[in-house]
Amino acid sequence: MPKQKIVLIGNGMAGMRAIEEIKKLRPDDFDITVFGTEPYPNYNRIQLSKVLQGDTEVKDITLNEWSWYEENDILLYPGETVVKVDKKSQVVFTDKGREANYDYLILATGSNPFMLPLPGVDKEGVTAFRDIKDCEKMIEYSKKYKKAAVIGGGLLGLEAARGLLNLGMEVDVIHIADYLMERQLDREAGHMLQTELEKQGMNFLLEKQTVEIIGRNRVTGLRFSNGDRIKADLVVMAVGIKPNVSLALETDLEVNRGIVVNDFMETDTPNIFAVGECAEHNQMVYGLVAPLYEQGKALAKRICKLEDKGYKGSILSTQLKVSGVDVFSSGNIKEYDSMKTIKLKDDWRGTYKKITIENDHITGAVLFGDTREGNKLLSFIKKGVQIEEYLALGEQTESNESLVAEMPDDELICGCNGVTKGTIVQAIQTQGLSSVEQVKGCTNASRSCGTCKSLVSELLEYTLGDEYSETQQETICGCTTLSKDEVIAEIKEKGLTHTREVMNVLGWSTEEGCSKCRPALNYYLGMINPIDYKDERESRFVNERLHANIQNNGTYSVVPRMYGGVTNSEDLRKIADVADKYEVGMIKLTGGQRIDLLGVQKEDLPKIWADLGMASGHAYAKSVRTVKTCVGADFCRFGTQDSVGMGIQIERKFEGLNTPHKVKMGVSACPRNCAEGGVKDVGVVGLDGVWEIYVGGNGGVELRKAELLVKVKTQEEVLEYIGAFLQDYRENAKYLERTSAYVERVGINHIQEVLEDKQKRDALNQSMEIALSAVQEPWSEAIRNGTLLRDLYEKVKVSE
Repeated sequence: MPKQKIVLIGNGMAGMRAIEEIKKLRPDDFDITVFGTEPYPNYNRIQLSKVLQGDTEVKDITLNEWSWYEENDILLYPGETVVKVDKKSQVVFTDKGREANYDYLILATGSNPFMLPLPGVDKEGVTAFRDIKDCEKMIEYSKKYKKAAVIGGGLLGLEAARGLLNLGMEVDVIHIADYLMERQLDREAGHMLQTELEKQGMNFLLEKQTVEIIGRNRVTGLRFSNGDRIKADLVVMAVGIKPNVSLALETDLEVNRGIVVNDFMETDTPNIFAVGECAEHNQMVYGLVAPLYEQGKALAKRICKLEDKGYKGSILSTQLKVSGVDVFSSGNIKEYDSMKTIKLKDDWRGTYKKITIENDHITGAVLFGDTREGNKLLSFIKKGVQIEEYLALGEQTESNESLVAEMPDDELICGCNGVTKGTIVQAIQTQGLSSVEQVKGCTNASRSCGTCKSLVSELLEYTLGDEYSETQQETICGCTTLSKDEVIAEIKEKGLTHTREVMNVLGWSTEEGCSKCRPALNYYLGMINPIDYKDERESRFVNERLHANIQNNGTYSVVPRMYGGVTNSEDLRKIADVADKYEVGMIKLTGGQRIDLLGVQKEDLPKIWADLGMASGHAYAKSVRTVKTCVGADFCRFGTQDSVGMGIQIERKFEGLNTPHKVKMGVSACPRNCAEGGVKDVGVVGLDGVWEIYVGGNGGVELRKAELLVKVKTQEEVLEYIGAFLQDYRENAKYLERTSAYVERVGINHIQEVLEDKQKRDALNQSMEIALSAVQEPWSEAIRNGTLLRDLYEKVKVSE
């Protein structure tokens, strides 16, 4: 009997999830053909903001690789659009002249971004934020221009704004309401969100109505209804989406706002289905991932002819995905006279919780700052749980160690993919799972927005007990099931010496690895065997490969080494001469007391280094960078110690040392702490007869105060403890883990315990000396190496 034919129009998340469900239920019963307008395999659209924010790359958000389609016998036509459907003959026609017959047709055409019909909307520099193409356009613009305006203070607009900030742009967010995310948050949470994002550098223009996009051909600014104007080189429109129903209208299907479907996602033509953002169910059109996946399940059961109650609609929930901000919202959060609310605000911790109650049942919730209860509250809202039950559970939870232990089996852990606690526990027990990545691969939990990873980790610990350790079981990336510690152990045991060898011998699932594992393996190999390991430049990020910082316009910046922040007239003259000779765009003093030469062309880098005759400041590297100092006892009226001399000693000793992430230090000579050691990776404060050493500080996005490691009396002891701490960090931190995160994870008490042991401290310092002996000055090394000069600075196209 010939197989029945399924044609899917739309290679996005909703349509492909429906196909995945069909393959689970009836893996061999259908011939499946997929048409997708975008030239990519199925990717995770809601992770686009992370690509824009620089947290990941496009290839890392791919849900199903090209090989997945082949392995599942699915015919995919990427970059090909279906332009006509003949319902009578059951044939679709594409823009490339292809025809395909179907028994079942699934429309998953998604939605289009809504572009305000403003004068000037067609100018160069105006874009939506909807797909990879938009993302690439914004990244490209950030290399040439400085000022961006995002119209829309909703979820997508804020994620776009955060990404543009990361790309180095100044960002104005224009919003017509008087507080952010007014559909998902109440005024209190909206204002807290605004305050938090302003700290990150966003500028908000609220209660502003844009009436014109200014510019001749390319956008130069915006004009508002009150006559105010702002400058802008890039305008991102993030004001909403509208279902893409053009093909459905031409096919004469019933369309309202979206393609009208019943509980089984059937259109008014029984063998034609619609799913996702293009579909309208019970007068609702959904734009979040969880409802789309629930729809896909109902559709799959219908096509596979399995009994099912069908799709009954969804209660929506939202989690904001902006670095450093945790926000959750679900259900009805508006307040009416008939409602009661529970509100808890903690100004000190920056947290806020509001629960809305109608007729003694929980109907909605807003969480800010601490969203761990999000999935539980979503589950309670769906079930209409009484408030007394929630309060009683809260009291129990406070007295117990594990939150997940109290959850019933049917409670959702992953709201995006509808995965319950019971499903995950069963998979762990029956499939022998031991890592978050394995749970993700087996159950789909944390496969979408990823905010439930911590709960999945807690469930692993709860289910496996002592057999599970998060730090041991977290894999390096999706290319392997091995953790960082397991990979390091295998490298040592098997004597592996190259990244490709590690991948081959340890059974990597991808031949080339990915942007996460390649630089990590390069670091681990160098850390384990610093003398013999030959650094693989191709596995490093572009700044480290070229020993200079790439800027938003494609030029580079150069920071010469100035030990302890001290310079002299001779070096200043050389820097001034180089700046004139190579016409650098700007000379800027950095926050680390160094001079930054910005706007340097790539081919001029080696010539500038040669003319300077100074060492690299390592301002680009995952390594020890600067040691900031105050003027100390020689000049300061309050100084009690030689902070400059101490800072120079530290910088000279550890310069160029490769570390899991960048390391910044500061040395002050009195409690005034002018070198800001309290927010450095290592901060040293000299007092009368004593040096205090602090570690784990961070003055960046994730602000963290450093913790006191130890008090010592001599400069030799300062170097000894810093050396031992840095080597402990080098050996035990995960790649790209800042000292702030490392100290937070393992605890200052543990680090103190290790370093208080003289024998362990000496062993760490011995390993440190070996590592330091292999350090080479990168600028002079590059100047001497003709092959490297030719390949890296003349011919190779630079890409992130």
